[in-house]
Amino acid sequence: MKVFSNIIFLLLTLFATADAQNKNFVRCDGKNIVDADGKVLLLRGINIGNWLNPEGYMFHFKDVNSFRLIDDVVKELIGADDARKFWNAFRDNYITKEDIHFIKSTGLNHIRVPFNFKFFLVEDHPEIFLEEGFKRLDDIIKWCREENLYVVLDMHAAPGGQTGDNIDDSWSYPFLFENKDAQNTTIELWKKIAERYKDEKIVIGYDLLNEPIPHFYENKEELNKLLEPLYKKIVSAIRNIDKNHIVFLGGAQWDTNFKVFGPPFDKNVVYTFHKYWMPPEQKEIQEYVDYANKYNVPLWLGESGENEDEWINSFRTLLEKNNIGWCFWPYKKMDSTRGMVSFPKTKEWDEIIKFAEAPRKNFEEIRKSKPAPEIVKKAFADLLENIKFKNCTINSGYLKALGL
Repeated sequence: MKVFSNIIFLLLTLFATADAQNKNFVRCDGKNIVDADGKVLLLRGINIGNWLNPEGYMFHFKDVNSFRLIDDVVKELIGADDARKFWNAFRDNYITKEDIHFIKSTGLNHIRVPFNFKFFLVEDHPEIFLEEGFKRLDDIIKWCREENLYVVLDMHAAPGGQTGDNIDDSWSYPFLFENKDAQNTTIELWKKIAERYKDEKIVIGYDLLNEPIPHFYENKEELNKLLEPLYKKIVSAIRNIDKNHIVFLGGAQWDTNFKVFGPPFDKNVVYTFHKYWMPPEQKEIQEYVDYANKYNVPLWLGESGENEDEWINSFRTLLEKNNIGWCFWPYKKMDSTRGMVSFPKTKEWDEIIKFAEAPRKNFEEIRKSKPAPEIVKKAFADLLENIKFKNCTINSGYLKALGL
């Protein structure tokens, strides 16, 4: 009997210790997200898009719209070795400590960091992990810790692809949901991330898959059935390592469809949706509000934006009226007011755009359509300089639309 009592006491002590540890982190409490002191935390943030997952439209490209296609253009223009140096410098300059300080100074309380798995492991040799992605996350988490700015880590491009479109830099189909190797690689990467950041209190949590399963696949209903089971596998693997951080689960069809979800299967989960280019009206978000009310769980708008300031302001106001935290898109863009800051597009970069969009079916066409070497050199050098925060323009209208 005494042995049994000791076991019960030990178990209760372990549970109490785990619960106390969890309370040192941002966590879920009913329909609210609360901070370490238990105070309600309405998330208001911005996405660090184009940094660890470059997208073509951010460079003013049209058909060259994913990272691997952009990388092909860069390599065709300056070669693989200089391309590697360019991308390293791009990541050095695009987001810095100064950018994070500015974001905090506006009054925002968190950022979402989209990343491409290819900075963490070799696609053709998934057993080989890379330090580059982890180093970049280490840097931004350190800067955010110094500024007391929370971080959400977002797998924007997963192994195998969760969308099969340009935004996840994949191969025209969401192979992730039907391929066990891709699933295992995704799980292993999340385990590595959880192991590295499990004690980071400035990290709110993990956004497991960005915008899975687009609407245009004929078999989308079959793919939809595979989404929540995969989430359960990923969460189970994370919880073996990290019981403290929130997991964010996005719906199918670009994070819009919550019908794929059953009851919550984890106690520390936030359900996230994305909405673009629709009337900023209650009916557009009611599906998500109903789910939150039914299951007593928090909601978070992980992405929205790319619209006029008036629309941004109206949608933000609607979200806050419903006690829904938000993270608009994006922080920084080339020659655009649809972001917090903007950097200039040069006439030399226009020549890069022409080359990227020109027919390049063979090596002869590539050689004929290249701009002059001096133009290429200046275009890339200017870009690397212009993306630095000190050379950016602050878009005051966008900040005002965000209530800042």
